[in-house]
Amino acid sequence: MKKIMIILLFALAIKADHPDISLGINFMLGARYDNLRMCVASPAGAKGGPIADIMFNTRIRLDEKNTVGFKLPVMRPILFAVAFKMVQFEPEFIYEHKFALKDDLNFVLGPGLGISLHYGPDYKTERDSENPAKFFAAGPFISNLFAVNYRNDSKDRLVGLRTFYAPLFSEDKKGTVLGAALEWHIDIYDKLSKKEPD
Repeated sequence: MKKIMIILLFALAIKADHPDISLGINFMLGARYDNLRMCVASPAGAKGGPIADIMFNTRIRLDEKNTVGFKLPVMRPILFAVAFKMVQFEPEFIYEHKFALKDDLNFVLGPGLGISLHYGPDYKTERDSENPAKFFAAGPFISNLFAVNYRNDSKDRLVGLRTFYAPLFSEDKKGTVLGAALEWHIDIYDKLSKKEPD
């Protein structure tokens, strides 16, 4: 995690004068195996279930092929906190490398590294329990993206599949999260597209 943060800060320093920055929204929908945390969309005893989120993304282009960025989950943390008095929060630093297929179309590969934070019941807990036993757990969040990237109206679009793994640890529990999700990213602000022509 520290190495990725250093790389990201170094990239920001290099690009400080002429940053190629984009801000976007990332939609994610998939499924996971989870033998520790409660899934609010699955019955008690089910190890996992569906997963969905909406995230804010910041990307910094290092060059035409390489990008670093940060994903900030928004929907799931707010929903879980308000509706279920739980925490599930998985922010992530990402790196993406593009392989050109043709004009404005690229294949993208990219690892991600973040942290998974949980506060709430375990997967055996009934959803309508009045006072469920809650615990705190945390661990690294590791992912990899396989996607297609294209530009439309000078804005980046990205559609692909992200696989992920998170070992979780608490004071007296440990668990494993494995899953995959379809992702759709769309830029809402693109510094590169607003540059004046040379």
